[in-house]
Amino acid sequence: MRPENRLNDLEPKRWIRFQKSWFVHNPPARSEDLLLHPAKFPETMVQEFIEFFTKRGQVVLDPMVGTGSTLVACHRAGRRGIGIELNARYAQVARQRIDALAMPMPFEPGGLDPAPEQVVVTGDARKLDEMGLPQIDYCITSPPYWDMLKRKGFETQRRRKDLNLDVTYSDSPQDLGNIAEYYRFLEELVGIYRKVHTLLRPRAYLTVIVKNVKKGGKMYPLAWELGKRLGDFYVLKDEKIWCQDNQVLAPYGMFYSWVSNTHHHYCLNFQKER
Repeated sequence: MRPENRLNDLEPKRWIRFQKSWFVHNPPARSEDLLLHPAKFPETMVQEFIEFFTKRGQVVLDPMVGTGSTLVACHRAGRRGIGIELNARYAQVARQRIDALAMPMPFEPGGLDPAPEQVVVTGDARKLDEMGLPQIDYCITSPPYWDMLKRKGFETQRRRKDLNLDVTYSDSPQDLGNIAEYYRFLEELVGIYRKVHTLLRPRAYLTVIVKNVKKGGKMYPLAWELGKRLGDFYVLKDEKIWCQDNQVLAPYGMFYSWVSNTHHHYCLNFQKER
């Protein structure tokens, strides 16, 4: 007799496949309306995490939702999503994307379930405790990778500028991506995840998609430091390595210095114990 699945709705084969510690995911090309955001993450990938860490109908939070990838994934997976976004333009794009999807979704053979509710809140994630949010069953998010979007010289940034697309998230002083001092940025980020912790139900999970960053000839171990610091009040359960093997290689430091092409991200999975 198969034991009760208390975590998700997956069959054993999908459960086991997800437990692999690394995966390759090359997202499809973005539609024109989504090119505005300079660092969107793929809803196709987010949906796999949501479907592993929740059951249908449960509530998922993304405190930095951008243009709404997490909410699109929630809709497709039959979960209720709440997204917080500081940038009003991105929040509006997220609402438009959800409105365009607001049709019943087929979840069971022979029937239709009502479309799950998705909510976009324009606001600062540092004020999560003031937003009157319900208890959360799972949180998945990808924070700014410090102020790396402000780094000069990236070919992709130059191309985006030529197309009149955003190369940074915003000019707002409230934007974490505009904090120049690394450890201040890290403290602000840790503070947000402390507030997420109070909203999560006991035994619920948090996934943070992040990577280490390089600046001024030095690597800053953002992913590793988040793992250590959040481990003070969550349990760090494991990491999954997201690899992108379709990125163009650049000759950084050619013939004089070691500078890697970093084409992987860490998906850090934490659990709230009680």
